[in-house]
Amino acid sequence: MSRSDDLPVVRTLTELTELVERQQGLYVRWSRGPGTDLRDVSSTDDLTGVPMSGLSANPLDVEEWWEDRPVQVWVARRLHDYAHLPHEKGPGVRPWVLAGKETARGPDNEPLVTDARPMCWIDQRVIDEAKAEVSRQENPWGPLRRSGRSGR
Repeated sequence: MSRSDDLPVVRTLTELTELVERQQGLYVRWSRGPGTDLRDVSSTDDLTGVPMSGLSANPLDVEEWWEDRPVQVWVARRLHDYAHLPHEKGPGVRPWVLAGKETARGPDNEPLVTDARPMCWIDQRVIDEAKAEVSRQENPWGPLRRSGRSGR
């Protein structure tokens, strides 16, 4: 059994929200998992092919300016913003939570994380709940998706 097979699975948005409320320094990463990622602990810039000094991930910590707003909406948005990645990055790409140390920023200003400690997989049902939560908000919102180059 691989290291990634041993991870627990978060199955509800509430469960993930509770984890974020209990522990700071968590990130969500969309990839084929820790079994692949922890071999090199480096991401590659998609545009240039340049290796980066850590795993590209998105922070789950709630920012101070969010104040007393629902943490569940915060977490839902963090997931929703990148929910398109499994379709763009190919088979086997899915979200997982890790704890680690931010050492730099990538080209999209995303944290690059080292000393990664895998915490859990995020079930697809959580992503579906996140999309539903975002759609219930007052203003429309879409994922952070890049369009393809023209002429391709």
